[in-house]
Amino acid sequence: MIGSLLAVLRRDLLLAVRQRGDVANVLMFFVIVVTMFPLGVGPDKDTLRLIAPGVVWVAALLSAIVSLGRLFALDYADGTLEQIMLSGQPLSLTVLGKIAAHWLVTGMPITVMSVALAMVFDMAAVPGGALVASLLLGTPCLSLIGAVGAALTLGLRGAGVLVTLLVLPLYVPVLICGALAVDRATAGLSPAPWLMVLAAFSLGATVLAPWAIGAALRVSVE
Repeated sequence: MIGSLLAVLRRDLLLAVRQRGDVANVLMFFVIVVTMFPLGVGPDKDTLRLIAPGVVWVAALLSAIVSLGRLFALDYADGTLEQIMLSGQPLSLTVLGKIAAHWLVTGMPITVMSVALAMVFDMAAVPGGALVASLLLGTPCLSLIGAVGAALTLGLRGAGVLVTLLVLPLYVPVLICGALAVDRATAGLSPAPWLMVLAAFSLGATVLAPWAIGAALRVSVE
């Protein structure tokens, strides 16, 4: 089963490399959203530091939603998804491999880029570190929750709008916890409580989401 998971992970990473334009579009969207805010609110450093956590997290959230369209759609269109279901391997494990690949090509680069983007908002080292840590712990949850919405709307007309309506309310707690972690660090307090909440969200989603996604994919294919 581990071999199957690694094979799915490797396959999706290779597909992402071959279709790197789609991945680059998501990352450029994230960078553009973040960098436009300083131009709009002005160069005041205090204001930039104040809005930085929310801006970066909202941009990460929107980028995650934009990237969901390609998570299962291509496999559904060419019949690969049906072959995966007939392979005899646990569908939840296969789904976990696909979500891991999705996070590695979207969530991880977003987290890495946030190091440089924190400088755009003139963030100090400690709040900037809290921002990176919150994204590292929270973006897996975004991928997992988003995958549930992508599976539920697979094959439907207007799936992009539907998946946004489904997952956006579920993303809000992750967004709030991520922003609060950075706010605590900015105020000189420990961000650990909110970082642990984000870690709990991601761990809980890792356990529960693959089963829900597997059930949704079976319904969508049938």
